[in-house]
Amino acid sequence: MRTEDVLAATATGLWHWDDATRIATFDAEAARLLGLPATRTELTDSATRARFHAVDWVEFQGIISLAVAEGILVEARLRVVDDEGRVLRTVRARSRPQLRAAVAGRMDFVLVGTVQEVPEPQSGAAARTTVTGDWRRNREAFLLDAGRALAEARSTAEVLRVAAGLSMPGFEPSGLAVFSGEGSRVRVIGHHGYAPGSAEPFLDLPMDAAYPAAEVIRTGRAIYLPAPEDYQRRFPEAWEDVAHFGRQSWAFLPLINAGQIIGAWMAGFSVPVSFTPDERSVLTTVARMLAQALSRASVHESERELTVGLQRSMMPTLQQDIPGMAVAARYIPTGGGLEVGGDWYDMIPLPLGRIALVIGDVQGHDVRAAGLMGQLRIALRAYASEGHHPDAVLSRASRFLAGINASETEGDEAEPRFATCLYIEVDPESGRLDIARAGHPNPAIRLGDGTMLVRNTAGGLPLGIDPDTDYPTTRLVLEPGETMIVCTDGLIETGGHDLDSGWDRLRGVIEGQPLELTGTGNGSGPDGDLEALADALVQAVHGPSSHYTTGPLLDRREDDIAVLLLARAVGAAGAEPAAVPRPVRRTVLTIAQAEPERIAEARQQVRDLMHDWPDGDQVDSAVLMVSEMVTNVLVHTDGDAVLIARITGDRGARCVRVDVSDSSDELPHRRHPGEMASSGRGLVLMELLAGAWGVDPRGEGKNIWFELYEKEAVGADAAVGVAG
Repeated sequence: MRTEDVLAATATGLWHWDDATRIATFDAEAARLLGLPATRTELTDSATRARFHAVDWVEFQGIISLAVAEGILVEARLRVVDDEGRVLRTVRARSRPQLRAAVAGRMDFVLVGTVQEVPEPQSGAAARTTVTGDWRRNREAFLLDAGRALAEARSTAEVLRVAAGLSMPGFEPSGLAVFSGEGSRVRVIGHHGYAPGSAEPFLDLPMDAAYPAAEVIRTGRAIYLPAPEDYQRRFPEAWEDVAHFGRQSWAFLPLINAGQIIGAWMAGFSVPVSFTPDERSVLTTVARMLAQALSRASVHESERELTVGLQRSMMPTLQQDIPGMAVAARYIPTGGGLEVGGDWYDMIPLPLGRIALVIGDVQGHDVRAAGLMGQLRIALRAYASEGHHPDAVLSRASRFLAGINASETEGDEAEPRFATCLYIEVDPESGRLDIARAGHPNPAIRLGDGTMLVRNTAGGLPLGIDPDTDYPTTRLVLEPGETMIVCTDGLIETGGHDLDSGWDRLRGVIEGQPLELTGTGNGSGPDGDLEALADALVQAVHGPSSHYTTGPLLDRREDDIAVLLLARAVGAAGAEPAAVPRPVRRTVLTIAQAEPERIAEARQQVRDLMHDWPDGDQVDSAVLMVSEMVTNVLVHTDGDAVLIARITGDRGARCVRVDVSDSSDELPHRRHPGEMASSGRGLVLMELLAGAWGVDPRGEGKNIWFELYEKEAVGADAAVGVAG
């Protein structure tokens, strides 16, 4: 009898799968069993999948992966369905892989097998128990959870910790070990479930050792030892060192990534495990995910090591002996690529005890950005050390970067890069800050009472765009007890924020962090809580870094972050606590004749200063009067307006006072504007809105002022409450 007749008589067909072409070939009997015409048929991957029940097909794919990994004969039962999804019959598929050469990092193989119809059980006969239902669902849930946890692990230690915590469905290992093949040696890089020192004999072995892990790394084939007798028979020398652990079953699987064997994974069990095809499939899948996770972790650690080296070579050591001042800084790289970017900060000693603080951001997050950052930082140091004023330092730096762009882009497709920068010259004795800004976010000041104000400063284009750009300077004074915060846009804009909403998010951190800035006078400065504030700012933006944490505070590393804090102490050497003045909320702003647009900035500064004032009408009144006072100076005089606003007193009885001074000797006078007049109402408004106001002549110029009292607002609210 011919073979074809025997196969047809037993309802058995032949099939062949070529993984390179993704084509399955079925003989006439196999095609009939699949509900197709009884003739030789070729089907694509998707067409083949459509002939089987979806659940059975997924399970069959896992079994095929196991067969390819171990080179063994495997068997599975599948339900055949028609075009409407109705089950036609159940078939048994048996197959064995035939491996060919590896192509482009993946193993090329063919599968040859049989497909046979499974008869329906007779009435009263015991039905076959299939491995489905809860076990399958538990297995799938376990693999999904294990894949997620391993994919998120960023270091070898985290990968091993995740692997140690895996709870496999139905057979949980009591001991785990991960081995790496390094040249002619096999070394343990991590283990779990062993007492300290008990794994010593296996920590470092020669590659030709008669030990299961070494054989797995040499051959790339998994080894399953269901019973102690199997271990003792196959590896008698190693058995002497493992017998005392009392385990009953062992699985040693190769760790293969991109076609390369990078190590082996051992799972030991305290109960007997038969290692059914389903259990082997789970172990094989975990080993594949573990190998990928270890490879990613190795790359990440290498990149991290390079990043740390670059950071250490490029980031300066902050000078800590500034009389009456303290500094703190942070640099946090982004989470992508080599984790290097163009953000930087610097602290440069200048003549006469002054210092320069620099913070900047070169466009891009790659090695080129980091290289430009290093060159630009060196250039800025050189220009500052030559004694140039802040505006001249930035002008020269802009020409320097423009020159680099021109030389790098000649005959090249590389785009020119620009950089934002904030350069601050600090006089520690007086607290004077001379600031030049090149397209960078403005600094923020934490006042003595904890209030945060964003201080707008004059500035020009980012460095490298126009080599002839001017960079006007702004002079501020950092009062005793105040802290300046400067940062790159990564701290402000991470999480989809703009400059305004980003600073609002940080306001609670800056105002809520306690800062004890009482100076010791010994040159050490007020650095007690400044480091904690720097950490709190980064934590508020990034959230926790652990990959085990999910939810709204999931680690966000969208952009590099550089932060630089400068605090000025209150008091001097030997000062008694009673001599420390009460913190005053104060802001100073100069508005030049050529800068009328800064009137809006003056209004915002006053509104920010009164952010916790209880009466919104008084806040609006103060903003209106400030606008009138500053506008009058710019319209009716030839000089600049200097605005000083301060809040004094205890909460509930505070006073806000605003002074606007100019160099003109002409005193304001009351006018009687007509109905359609657009000016002349300034003094009338002040008389109506201010609690008190006045004009003070000075040696050169005059000062006009007003005051508002919080107790009047509280009293008015109380009167309204009684009336109600």
